[in-house]
Amino acid sequence: MNLIASLGQWGISFVSRLGAAVMFLLSAMRGALHSLPKGSLIIQQLYAIGVLTMLIILFSGLFVGMVLGLQGYYQLVAFSAESSLGLVVALFLVRELGPVLAALLFAGRAGSALTAEIGLMKATEQLAAMEMMAVDPMIRVIGPRFVAGLIAMPLLAAMLSAIGVVGGYLIGHGQFGLDAGVYWSSMQNGVDLIDDILNGIIKSLVFGFIVVWVALFEGYHAVPTAEGVSRATTRTVVTSSLAILGGDYVLTALMFGGF
Repeated sequence: MNLIASLGQWGISFVSRLGAAVMFLLSAMRGALHSLPKGSLIIQQLYAIGVLTMLIILFSGLFVGMVLGLQGYYQLVAFSAESSLGLVVALFLVRELGPVLAALLFAGRAGSALTAEIGLMKATEQLAAMEMMAVDPMIRVIGPRFVAGLIAMPLLAAMLSAIGVVGGYLIGHGQFGLDAGVYWSSMQNGVDLIDDILNGIIKSLVFGFIVVWVALFEGYHAVPTAEGVSRATTRTVVTSSLAILGGDYVLTALMFGGF
Protein backbone atom coordinates (compact mmCIF):
# COMPACT_ATOMS: atom_id res chain seq x y z
CA MET A 1 0.00 0.00 0.00
CA ASN A 2 2.88 2.35 0.72
CA LEU A 3 4.25 1.73 -2.76
CA ILE A 4 0.87 2.44 -4.36
CA ALA A 5 0.51 5.58 -2.26
CA SER A 6 4.00 6.74 -3.29
CA LEU A 7 3.24 6.13 -6.96
CA GLY A 8 -0.03 8.01 -6.66
CA GLN A 9 1.65 10.93 -4.92
CA TRP A 10 4.36 11.01 -7.59
CA GLY A 11 1.74 10.95 -10.35
CA ILE A 12 -0.23 13.79 -8.79
CA SER A 13 2.94 15.83 -8.30
CA PHE A 14 4.02 15.20 -11.90
CA VAL A 15 0.66 16.22 -13.36
CA SER A 16 0.53 19.30 -11.14
CA ARG A 17 4.02 20.39 -12.18
CA LEU A 18 3.26 19.72 -15.84
CA GLY A 19 0.14 21.85 -15.58
CA ALA A 20 2.14 24.63 -13.95
CA ALA A 21 4.71 24.39 -16.77
CA VAL A 22 2.00 24.68 -19.42
CA MET A 23 0.42 27.69 -17.69
CA PHE A 24 3.86 29.28 -17.41
CA LEU A 25 4.45 28.64 -21.12
CA LEU A 26 1.26 30.46 -22.04
CA SER A 27 2.30 33.42 -19.89
CA ALA A 28 5.82 33.34 -21.32
CA MET A 29 4.50 33.36 -24.89
CA ARG A 30 2.26 36.30 -24.05
CA GLY A 31 5.26 38.08 -22.56
CA ALA A 32 7.33 37.24 -25.64
CA LEU A 33 4.75 38.81 -27.95
CA HIS A 34 4.62 41.97 -25.86
CA SER A 35 8.42 42.14 -25.65
CA LEU A 36 8.94 42.12 -29.43
CA PRO A 37 8.90 45.95 -29.65
CA LYS A 38 11.62 46.05 -26.97
CA GLY A 39 14.43 45.31 -29.41
CA SER A 40 17.25 46.43 -27.12
CA LEU A 41 16.30 43.88 -24.46
CA ILE A 42 16.19 41.08 -27.02
CA ILE A 43 19.58 42.08 -28.44
CA GLN A 44 21.10 42.04 -24.95
CA GLN A 45 19.78 38.54 -24.38
CA LEU A 46 20.95 37.40 -27.82
CA TYR A 47 24.45 38.39 -26.80
CA ALA A 48 24.20 36.69 -23.41
CA ILE A 49 22.55 33.53 -24.75
CA GLY A 50 23.92 33.22 -28.27
CA VAL A 51 27.22 35.03 -28.63
CA LEU A 52 28.66 33.79 -25.35
CA THR A 53 27.71 30.22 -26.31
CA MET A 54 29.19 30.48 -29.80
CA LEU A 55 32.79 29.67 -28.86
CA ILE A 56 32.01 26.29 -27.35
CA ILE A 57 29.70 25.54 -30.31
CA LEU A 58 32.45 26.29 -32.84
CA PHE A 59 35.12 24.27 -31.06
CA SER A 60 32.78 21.34 -30.55
CA GLY A 61 31.60 21.42 -34.16
CA LEU A 62 35.15 21.48 -35.48
CA PHE A 63 36.27 18.46 -33.48
CA VAL A 64 33.05 16.54 -34.16
CA GLY A 65 33.49 17.13 -37.87
CA MET A 66 37.11 15.99 -37.70
CA VAL A 67 36.10 12.80 -35.89
CA LEU A 68 33.36 12.14 -38.44
CA GLY A 69 35.85 12.68 -41.25
CA LEU A 70 38.35 10.33 -39.66
CA GLN A 71 35.90 7.55 -38.85
CA GLY A 72 33.97 7.99 -42.06
CA TYR A 73 37.04 7.74 -44.25
CA TYR A 74 38.21 4.53 -42.60
CA GLN A 75 34.78 2.97 -43.12
CA LEU A 76 34.23 4.22 -46.67
CA VAL A 77 37.69 3.36 -47.98
CA ALA A 78 36.98 -0.32 -47.30
CA PHE A 79 34.22 -0.13 -49.93
CA SER A 80 36.15 2.20 -52.25
CA ALA A 81 33.55 4.88 -51.53
CA GLU A 82 35.80 7.52 -49.97
CA SER A 83 34.51 10.02 -52.54
CA SER A 84 31.25 10.11 -50.54
CA LEU A 85 32.97 11.38 -47.40
CA GLY A 86 31.62 14.91 -47.79
CA LEU A 87 28.07 13.63 -48.18
CA VAL A 88 28.33 11.38 -45.12
CA VAL A 89 29.74 14.13 -42.91
CA ALA A 90 27.17 16.67 -44.09
CA LEU A 91 24.19 14.36 -43.63
CA PHE A 92 25.26 13.30 -40.14
CA LEU A 93 25.71 16.91 -39.10
CA VAL A 94 22.72 18.54 -40.78
CA ARG A 95 20.20 15.83 -39.92
CA GLU A 96 21.24 14.73 -36.45
CA LEU A 97 24.46 15.79 -34.78
CA GLY A 98 24.20 19.48 -35.58
CA PRO A 99 20.80 20.16 -33.99
CA VAL A 100 21.16 17.60 -31.17
CA LEU A 101 24.70 18.43 -30.09
CA ALA A 102 24.10 22.17 -30.36
CA ALA A 103 20.95 21.80 -28.25
CA LEU A 104 22.76 19.80 -25.57
CA LEU A 105 25.55 22.38 -25.41
CA PHE A 106 22.96 25.16 -25.43
CA ALA A 107 21.17 23.55 -22.50
CA GLY A 108 24.40 23.12 -20.56
CA ARG A 109 25.68 26.64 -21.17
CA ALA A 110 22.76 28.99 -21.85
CA GLY A 111 19.95 26.99 -20.21
CA SER A 112 21.73 26.67 -16.89
CA ALA A 113 22.70 30.35 -17.00
CA LEU A 114 19.08 31.38 -17.61
CA THR A 115 17.83 29.27 -14.72
CA ALA A 116 20.48 30.59 -12.35
CA GLU A 117 19.85 34.19 -13.39
CA ILE A 118 16.06 34.02 -12.99
CA GLY A 119 16.41 32.02 -9.77
CA LEU A 120 18.74 34.60 -8.26
CA MET A 121 16.41 37.40 -9.31
CA LYS A 122 13.64 35.60 -7.46
CA ALA A 123 15.83 34.88 -4.41
CA THR A 124 16.85 38.54 -4.15
CA GLU A 125 13.19 39.60 -4.63
CA GLN A 126 13.87 41.54 -7.83
CA LEU A 127 10.84 39.96 -9.50
CA ALA A 128 8.63 40.91 -6.57
CA ALA A 129 9.97 44.46 -6.72
CA MET A 130 9.05 44.66 -10.41
CA GLU A 131 5.51 43.57 -9.65
CA MET A 132 5.24 46.22 -6.92
CA MET A 133 6.31 48.86 -9.47
CA ALA A 134 3.62 47.60 -11.90
CA VAL A 135 6.25 46.07 -14.21
CA ASP A 136 5.26 42.66 -15.53
CA PRO A 137 8.25 40.27 -15.14
CA MET A 138 6.85 38.15 -17.98
CA ILE A 139 7.28 41.06 -20.38
CA ARG A 140 10.44 42.60 -18.94
CA VAL A 141 12.40 39.48 -17.96
CA ILE A 142 10.92 36.28 -19.38
CA GLY A 143 9.75 37.48 -22.81
CA PRO A 144 13.07 38.81 -24.19
CA ARG A 145 14.91 35.69 -23.03
CA PHE A 146 12.29 33.46 -24.62
CA VAL A 147 12.53 35.24 -27.97
CA ALA A 148 16.34 35.36 -27.87
CA GLY A 149 16.56 31.64 -27.19
CA LEU A 150 14.31 30.81 -30.15
CA ILE A 151 16.46 32.98 -32.43
CA ALA A 152 19.85 31.86 -31.14
CA MET A 153 19.35 28.10 -31.18
CA PRO A 154 18.90 27.60 -34.98
CA LEU A 155 21.83 29.92 -35.66
CA LEU A 156 24.09 28.01 -33.28
CA ALA A 157 23.04 24.68 -34.80
CA ALA A 158 23.82 26.02 -38.29
CA MET A 159 27.24 27.21 -37.11
CA LEU A 160 28.02 23.82 -35.59
CA SER A 161 27.04 22.00 -38.78
CA ALA A 162 29.00 24.42 -40.98
CA ILE A 163 32.19 24.26 -38.95
CA GLY A 164 31.78 20.49 -38.67
CA VAL A 165 31.75 20.17 -42.45
CA VAL A 166 34.94 22.23 -42.55
CA GLY A 167 36.48 19.93 -39.95
CA GLY A 168 35.63 16.89 -42.08
CA TYR A 169 37.22 18.62 -45.06
CA LEU A 170 40.42 19.29 -43.12
CA ILE A 171 40.74 15.60 -42.35
CA GLY A 172 39.63 14.28 -45.74
CA HIS A 173 41.69 16.66 -47.84
CA GLY A 174 44.51 17.57 -45.49
CA GLN A 175 45.25 14.19 -43.93
CA PHE A 176 44.08 11.65 -46.51
CA GLY A 177 44.53 13.66 -49.69
CA LEU A 178 40.92 13.46 -50.86
CA ASP A 179 40.27 15.80 -53.76
CA ALA A 180 38.58 19.01 -52.59
CA GLY A 181 36.21 19.11 -55.56
CA VAL A 182 35.06 15.55 -54.88
CA TYR A 183 34.40 16.34 -51.22
CA TRP A 184 32.29 19.42 -51.90
CA SER A 185 30.52 18.14 -55.03
CA SER A 186 29.31 14.95 -53.31
CA MET A 187 27.85 17.09 -50.58
CA GLN A 188 26.25 19.49 -53.04
CA ASN A 189 24.65 16.69 -55.03
CA GLY A 190 23.45 14.62 -52.07
CA VAL A 191 22.16 17.09 -49.48
CA ASP A 192 18.54 18.05 -50.08
CA LEU A 193 17.20 21.46 -49.08
CA ILE A 194 13.85 20.17 -47.80
CA ASP A 195 14.57 16.69 -46.47
CA ASP A 196 17.88 17.53 -44.82
CA ILE A 197 18.47 21.23 -44.21
CA LEU A 198 14.88 22.27 -43.50
CA ASN A 199 14.31 19.29 -41.21
CA GLY A 200 17.47 20.19 -39.32
CA ILE A 201 16.23 23.75 -38.88
CA ILE A 202 12.88 22.50 -37.60
CA LYS A 203 14.65 20.27 -35.09
CA SER A 204 16.82 23.12 -33.84
CA LEU A 205 13.75 25.35 -33.40
CA VAL A 206 11.93 22.66 -31.42
CA PHE A 207 14.99 21.97 -29.27
CA GLY A 208 15.52 25.66 -28.61
CA PHE A 209 11.87 26.00 -27.60
CA ILE A 210 12.24 23.07 -25.17
CA VAL A 211 15.45 24.34 -23.58
CA VAL A 212 14.21 27.91 -23.10
CA TRP A 213 10.87 26.74 -21.74
CA VAL A 214 12.44 24.40 -19.21
CA ALA A 215 15.17 26.85 -18.19
CA LEU A 216 12.84 29.79 -17.62
CA PHE A 217 10.22 27.67 -15.85
CA GLU A 218 12.74 26.12 -13.47
CA GLY A 219 14.28 29.49 -12.70
CA TYR A 220 10.95 31.24 -12.18
CA HIS A 221 9.67 28.48 -9.86
CA ALA A 222 12.94 27.81 -8.05
CA VAL A 223 12.98 27.81 -4.27
CA PRO A 224 14.44 31.26 -3.41
CA THR A 225 17.54 29.92 -1.67
CA ALA A 226 21.05 29.07 -2.83
CA GLU A 227 20.26 25.37 -2.60
CA GLY A 228 16.96 25.82 -4.44
CA VAL A 229 18.60 27.69 -7.31
CA SER A 230 21.31 25.03 -7.52
CA ARG A 231 18.74 22.24 -7.73
CA ALA A 232 16.72 24.13 -10.33
CA THR A 233 19.84 24.56 -12.48
CA THR A 234 20.55 20.83 -12.27
CA ARG A 235 16.95 20.00 -13.18
CA THR A 236 17.18 22.28 -16.19
CA VAL A 237 20.18 20.49 -17.66
CA VAL A 238 18.84 16.99 -16.93
CA THR A 239 15.27 17.62 -18.08
CA SER A 240 16.34 19.51 -21.20
CA SER A 241 18.85 16.83 -22.22
CA LEU A 242 16.31 14.02 -21.83
CA ALA A 243 13.63 16.01 -23.64
CA ILE A 244 16.04 16.78 -26.50
CA LEU A 245 17.04 13.15 -26.98
CA GLY A 246 13.46 11.90 -26.75
CA GLY A 247 12.19 14.66 -29.00
CA ASP A 248 14.91 13.88 -31.54
CA TYR A 249 13.62 10.34 -31.90
CA VAL A 250 10.02 11.49 -32.32
CA LEU A 251 10.93 14.19 -34.85
CA THR A 252 13.18 11.85 -36.82
CA ALA A 253 10.44 9.22 -36.97
CA LEU A 254 7.89 11.79 -38.14
CA MET A 255 10.19 13.33 -40.73
CA PHE A 256 11.50 10.14 -42.26
CA GLY A 257 8.42 7.95 -42.15
CA GLY A 258 8.85 6.04 -38.91
CA PHE A 259 5.26 6.82 -37.86
